[in-house]
Amino acid sequence: MAMRNQLNLLFVLLNVVLLSVCSDGATGENYVSAVGDPGMRRDGLRVAFEAWNFCNEVGQETPHMGSPRAADCFDLTDSSLKHRVTKDDNKLGVGTPFSGLAPANVDNVDLYAVQKELYLGSLCEVQDTPRPWQFWMVMLKNGNFDTRSGLCPANGIKVPPFSSTRFPCFGKGCMNQPILNHQETELFGERLRGGFNGTYDLGSDPSRGINEISFYEVVWEKKVGVGSWVFSHKLKTSKQYPWLMLYLRADATKGYSGGYHYDTRGMFKTLPESPNFKVRLSLDIKKGGGPKSQFYLIDIGSCWKNNGAACDGDVKTDVTRYTEMIINPETPAWCSPTGLVNCPPYHITPQNKKIYRNDTANFPYSAYHYYCAPGNAQHLEQPVSTCDPYSNPQAQEIVQLLPHPIWADYGYPTKKGQGWVGDPRTWELDVGGLSSRLYYYQDPGTISARRIWTSIDVGTEIFVSDKDEIAEWSLSDFDVLLTSSASPKS
Repeated sequence: MAMRNQLNLLFVLLNVVLLSVCSDGATGENYVSAVGDPGMRRDGLRVAFEAWNFCNEVGQETPHMGSPRAADCFDLTDSSLKHRVTKDDNKLGVGTPFSGLAPANVDNVDLYAVQKELYLGSLCEVQDTPRPWQFWMVMLKNGNFDTRSGLCPANGIKVPPFSSTRFPCFGKGCMNQPILNHQETELFGERLRGGFNGTYDLGSDPSRGINEISFYEVVWEKKVGVGSWVFSHKLKTSKQYPWLMLYLRADATKGYSGGYHYDTRGMFKTLPESPNFKVRLSLDIKKGGGPKSQFYLIDIGSCWKNNGAACDGDVKTDVTRYTEMIINPETPAWCSPTGLVNCPPYHITPQNKKIYRNDTANFPYSAYHYYCAPGNAQHLEQPVSTCDPYSNPQAQEIVQLLPHPIWADYGYPTKKGQGWVGDPRTWELDVGGLSSRLYYYQDPGTISARRIWTSIDVGTEIFVSDKDEIAEWSLSDFDVLLTSSASPKS
C-alpha cells in the first residue's frame, strides 16, 4: 500500500509539471502557466464565490446567508471526495469568530468578508512553485445604487447621501446581497458536478421558476481524469435588479485584485505583465443577454497610481485600471469622429505608431466602445469623459474595445459576431501584447507604470436592461500563458 501511495504521489507531481508547461506545436514555443490550475484540468477543484454591492463592498448581509463569500474545494482520492470547506465555514457571518479574524472586525460587515475570503483561502490553499494558490473566483455584482445610503465614496473620498435618478434603485434595500445556494461538488460515476445559484429577490424561491425575478447560476462539471472543467453560467435581470454582473476570475493570491482594495486570494501563482503573456480559453455563448449585455471575451484589471507607482491601499490616490473586449454585436462604438470625448487620446498600432483621435482619416474609432479617464487625474487632455466615481472603492480608468481588424495581430475578434451566439471558439489572445499598446492615463514627467495584471476574467455585465434578460454561456480551458515575448508579428 505504501508503494502504491508513493507511485500515486509521483504521478500527481508529474502531471502538475506537465500541466504547468504548455507547448505550441506550430511554433515550438514553450509557455509557462501563470495559474495554479492550467487549462482548468485539475480534478481536485478549487472554486470560490464573492458578491459585491455597487461600490465593491458588502454593506449589509442577507439574513441567514452569512457573509457573501463561499468556497468549494476538494481532493479526489480513490474515487472519494474529501471536502476542505464545510457548510459551517461557508455560512460564517458577522458576529461569529473564526481562526485569523481580528476581534475588531467581527462586527464590521465589510472587513469580515475580507477576512473570511482569506480564511477560506487558507482551507483551499495548494502548495506550488513559485508560490501557493487558492481558487478560481466566481464574482457576482449588483449594479443598484441607493445614493441616499451614503455607502459609496466618490473616487475614494467619502461623500454624504445625495439624491439622483442616474442609477437604478427601487428604494431602501436595493443594494442587498443575494441569496446563495450551494450544490457541493459530488461524484456521479465518472463525472464530478457542483454549483452555486441564487437570486437577489429576497423571499423568492428560484426552484419554483425564475419569471419576474433575478437569477444567477454557475455549474461546474468534469469527467474524472479527462479534459477541462466546464463552467456553465446563467444570469437573469429583473425589473428590480436591471444591472447585474457575473464573471469567472483568475485573481492575485495576495495584494489587490482588480477593483478590490483589500488583500485577496486567487489563482495566479505568477502575476502576468505586459507584454509577455497570452490567454487561452474556450467560450460558448448560448444566450447573449440582450442589447445591453456588455459581454467580455476578456477583461483584465489592475491598479496603479497616476504617477506610475504601485497601489498601496490608499483609495484616494490608487486607481483601478480595466480593459475589456466586448463581443456583443449590438454594442455600438460611442467613440467616433463626433464623439472624441468617448475615445482615448490616441491609438497605438502593432508597429508602435501613434494615431491621434483627431486624425479622422486613420484613427480606428469603431474599435473602441468607450474610454473614460480617472476622476482624480490632474492633467487630462480635453475633451474627456471621466469614469463613474462610485462603482469602485477608488477612482478607475476603463478602456472598452470592440471587434475590429486592427486587433487581428493579437488574435482578438476582427468583426462583429465572431465568438457570439452560435459561434463557439477556442481563443488564444495576445493580451499582453495588446495591453502594452493601449493608452492609460499617467501624470506628465513620471516613470511609466509596470502593467502587471492582478485579475483576468470572462463574463457579462448586463447594463441597466429595459426588460428581463437572460445570458447563458460556458467557459473551459482557461489558462494564462507567460511568454518570453508575446508581441504580435509585424
